[in-house]
Amino acid sequence: MSKNHQFETDAIRTQISSTHAQEHSTPLYLTSSFTYEDAEEMRAAFAGENDKNIYSRFSNPNLQELVDKVCLMEKAEAGYAFASGMAAVFSTFAALASAGDHIISCRSIFGSTHTVFNKILPKWKIETTYVDIDKTEDWDKAVQTNSKLLYVETPTNPAVDLIDLAWLGAFAKKHQLILIVDNCFATPYLQQPILFGADLVIHSATKFIDGQGRVLGGITVGRKDLIDEIYAFSRSTGPALSPFNAWVLSKSLETLAVRMDRHCENAMKLAQYLEAHEQVAWVKYPFLPSHPMFEVAKKQMKAGGAVVSFGIKGGLENGVKFLNAIKMCSLTANLGDSRTIVTHPSSTTHAKLSEEERQKVGITAELIRISVGLEHIDDIINDIAQALKTAL
Repeated sequence: MSKNHQFETDAIRTQISSTHAQEHSTPLYLTSSFTYEDAEEMRAAFAGENDKNIYSRFSNPNLQELVDKVCLMEKAEAGYAFASGMAAVFSTFAALASAGDHIISCRSIFGSTHTVFNKILPKWKIETTYVDIDKTEDWDKAVQTNSKLLYVETPTNPAVDLIDLAWLGAFAKKHQLILIVDNCFATPYLQQPILFGADLVIHSATKFIDGQGRVLGGITVGRKDLIDEIYAFSRSTGPALSPFNAWVLSKSLETLAVRMDRHCENAMKLAQYLEAHEQVAWVKYPFLPSHPMFEVAKKQMKAGGAVVSFGIKGGLENGVKFLNAIKMCSLTANLGDSRTIVTHPSSTTHAKLSEEERQKVGITAELIRISVGLEHIDDIINDIAQALKTAL
């Protein structure tokens, strides 16, 4: 697409070439393999000397269209699509880290990513040091001679904390670290970490990229030399995204901007409502002036996103009452859906962390995470209001 086009236009008009049928919407390529005109074309394909597809575990037109779109959105050179967000996280680290390497990560990250760092990578003698996202003075102390990768979520899951990406990009460059940013909460529409110095960006496409809770998917985009390594690892190990899911996700990206505009508008109104509620101890939302990193949020994000976290007074007992009183909103561990989702992270998404680990990242028993959906805001607030009243 033309570099003069805006985000929304690229999301809609970036498509692979039409077939002889001249279809307007990209068709599904539900095939496991591809054929060739002759032996030479086939040889060249396997040698990487042409752009012909070989096998859908390696490449597929539907996957290529999805990758092309996200690369445009994130200002990335290349990318690879995976079967899930965690497949993207694991494969990225497994491809780039070797025995003896050291990873630095912000402490507040998704529960399954903690498991990868704490239980899986150590089997290969790859160790991780955690740093509090708000204590930048401690990041230098975490650097070791064998440090190779630096990983953060911003905003974080589930506490919705932030880190200054411009500062982090300079830090990574200073220490010659590969900076990897999980941009799932913000999406490429609200934040583009590569512009601030990130080398790679990861998304769980299952969340806002799909936006309707239908399919699983993940993607890593960024520097071509690093993506080449990730591709080589993934080509042999097989965490590839299915063509059908890639087709769904590519179509979903056409509405990402309009969906996120409404998500953010609803989330801001809900955050303001919660902040004024007598039953709420605290609220975290990037575009609330009360957020500790409010100025940073305005600098690196277009809007505050769809996730609001808050603490309910009375702790776990009142939290259980609140959750049990929810009527319209969904109780599930997912996020990024068109439907508003209410989650209690300490007993669900982060339950496998120890109590000490949860306390260190602020995942207390009182914390409630809301992924604000696209319903009418009055209906969302009314459901939350009646549940809070029940919890009093």
